[in-house]
Amino acid sequence: MDKTSLIGLVLAVIAVGVGMVMKGVSVSALGNPAALLIIILGTIAAVVIASPTSEVKRIPKLFGILFKEQKIPSIQELIPLFSDWAQVARKEGLLALEAKLSEVEDPFLRNGLLMAVDGQNAEFIRDVMNEEINAMEERHQAGASMFTQAGTYAPTLGVLGAVVGLIAALGYMNDIEALGHAISAAFVATLLGIFTGYVLWHPFANKLKTKSKHEVKVRQVMIEGVLSVLEGQAPKAIEQKLATFLPVSERVKLTSSDEG
Repeated sequence: MDKTSLIGLVLAVIAVGVGMVMKGVSVSALGNPAALLIIILGTIAAVVIASPTSEVKRIPKLFGILFKEQKIPSIQELIPLFSDWAQVARKEGLLALEAKLSEVEDPFLRNGLLMAVDGQNAEFIRDVMNEEINAMEERHQAGASMFTQAGTYAPTLGVLGAVVGLIAALGYMNDIEALGHAISAAFVATLLGIFTGYVLWHPFANKLKTKSKHEVKVRQVMIEGVLSVLEGQAPKAIEQKLATFLPVSERVKLTSSDEG
């Protein structure tokens, strides 16, 4: 599980809930069925209208991505892997790496290694793998875009809900107490709209974009690793080349572990 998503969500609820209580507002005020209907269902409706069916069907999967750790190898794991493959390729030839295919769980990396073993040239392999990355980025961008749209629609729907509530409040002009309660309830929609838009949907979109960038970076390391092995580069040279994708502190740790 991606703990940061869960922790952030819990902290957001606590911050708003405790903040409301400290301001003298009852948390039960949020239980306004009309406001919830306008914000939640209205946001869903707006996103569904703006997105094709194929993208809407992916929403449950996107929530899974938000709250689960990515199942891709880390760069720190890939560097020694490519170093080992380079040693095998230099000693026994590229065909010897065919035995390693069954050990590779990542489909993208397995496909790259398979093309190398099959004798495809470096330019072809790079083109195919880059096209796959581009397609993946487009899918990720489309998913993040839906959450960005939701973050844009929700606050506006909150204003709409407040306007509807104020219209209803005008019916209580002769009852000051009832008028006060009606106006208070009207602004619950605005609160929910802003909260869901800027504390949930926009951060969710940014989280998806961040995870996408990380996955693209790992895929690029895979491309460089496969091509380096194909070109017969020395294991140490491959390690130095791929280490450039790591922060300086991580490179130092990698160098220290190699020396040890």
